[in-house]
This record gives sequence, structure tokens and C-alpha cells, in this order.
Amino acid sequence: MSDQQLQATPEIFDARAAELFPQGAVVQRLASGATWGEGPVWIEDQAALLWSDIPNDRMLRWNEEQGLSVWRTGAEFCNGHTLDLDGSLLHCSHGLRAILRTRLSEGRSQPLADDELVVSHYQGRRLNSPNDIVVKGDGSLWFTDPPYGILSDREGYRAEPEQRHNHVFRFDPVIGALEIASDLLEEPNGLAFSPDERVLYVSDTSAALRADGNHQVIAFDVLGGRVLANPRVFAVIEPGLPDGFRVDARGWLFISSADGVQVYHPDGTRLAHIPVPEKVGNLTFGGVNGRYLFIVASTSLYRLEVRPAL
Repeated sequence: MSDQQLQATPEIFDARAAELFPQGAVVQRLASGATWGEGPVWIEDQAALLWSDIPNDRMLRWNEEQGLSVWRTGAEFCNGHTLDLDGSLLHCSHGLRAILRTRLSEGRSQPLADDELVVSHYQGRRLNSPNDIVVKGDGSLWFTDPPYGILSDREGYRAEPEQRHNHVFRFDPVIGALEIASDLLEEPNGLAFSPDERVLYVSDTSAALRADGNHQVIAFDVLGGRVLANPRVFAVIEPGLPDGFRVDARGWLFISSADGVQVYHPDGTRLAHIPVPEKVGNLTFGGVNGRYLFIVASTSLYRLEVRPAL
């Protein structure tokens, strides 16, 4: 299917979603060639998107002028990425079972030096395989640690888990302290804060490994900026799994699934469905003022124009 043939348009289930999509907005395929894409992050001053092709152990780059290129090989099977408050790039490394940091060169197109190890152990035991990461406004790093990178050699290196559970972690970079934020979820995966950071959403994708597992997003209240409380099921996602997701400035959740992106209001209402012809791994906003939703789905990168919140 060529880009010109792909004319998927969003489905709207709630009138509130009408403001989200400009007239005539369609899903456009920008690039292909990955095996399993994940972890997109927008680099504003390069007008470029970086994302992982995990089984091929590399990171890819796309921008409007130059198209698709390989940004890094030997990426240690990185999964999720995000920008820290200082603009450096944080990675969830399956291969090293750690959170890594890349300082970007002037112009931010290439790494400035070797990656820095941020955190790799909890209470003397190696992490499982950090999966996705977000940075809170106070500078703390929150990340999930399911076992997917140590189950085989496809997305990491096969190994026995050393942790007693699959945790959501909080890391304080000022004092170098790693603590468990939650051990409630069976296999925590994607995560994102609400705009006011009073709610943390985390997906549980244990259905990836067993038929009776979970495929849902859990919402937690964030008390005192660091304690997770009052867990509740926000949404059960189907078909497929709620792998990665994002929350926009409205507080609306854009959640991956097997047939596209599901859009939810924070009141739990399903607002819209963005159909994508491949299983979606993750997504992010980018472009000027976040006017595009970039969707990484299996082998390809897709883009849809959206109206940013005012």
C-alpha cells in the first residue's frame, strides 16, 4: 500500500472529538522498513522523529526534508525514549537492562559522547528490561520494568529475572535514589501523566504472554508528587494491547491498540478511533505546536494532523 492509497480517516464516537481533527485529515504513511517499531520521540530543533526498531537493534530517524535514515545501530535493544528537562535523550535499554542518557551535539542531530548509565539496579539486583519512561515536572524519572526484553534474544538478551516483580519505578536523579512506585500491575508497559500531574496512567499488558492476562490502562492518583494511590481500571483496550500511549494538553489519552489508536476523555469516554493498517506500538506528538500525531506501527511510521489544545 502506497502513501497515496492510504486514506484512513478517524472515526468519531463523541461530539467532543470533532474539535480534534482538521477537515480532511487522513492517516499518512511516511516510512517503512522496521521489524517492530517502538518509542517515538520528537526532536523539535531538528524537526525530526527518532524511534526504535527493537529486533534490528537500531534507532531510526525521519524528517520531512531527508526522509528515513538510520540514526544509530548497536542500540542495545532500546525501547521507549523521552527528553529530560535539560533536553538530553533518555532511553529504556532492554539489552543493558537500564535507563541510559544521550547528550546530543550542537544541532542535536548526533550523540555528543558515549551514553551515560542512569540506573540499572534496584537493591543490588539487575532491572528486568525497562520499557517506557516519562519525566515529571520535578525532574523525577518514572519508568516501567516488565520482562519482555529478557524473555528471548529477539528484543534483548535472554536471562532470568532478578527482580521479584515487574515494577513501576521512580528515580530521583538528584540523590540517585530508585524506589518502587507500584507493584500492583502484572506487566506494566506504557505510562503518562495527566497535564496537572495529579494522575499517572499505566498500561498492564500481561495478555501479551497469556490468554487470560490484562489489556488495560490503570489510573493512579499521585499524592504529594510521588506516592501512587487509589488505583482503578481506566479502560480495557481491545483489540490487542494498550502498549504505548500519550496524553495531550486537554488531558485526552491516545492509546495504542491492534487496529489503531483509541482516544479517550479523562472521564473514561471513548471519543474516537484512528484506524491504522498495522498493530500500533507507540505514538507521540510533534511538529510545530504538536500539530501532528506520529504513530509507530509494526513496520511503519504514520502521521495524522490534529488540532492542538488551545
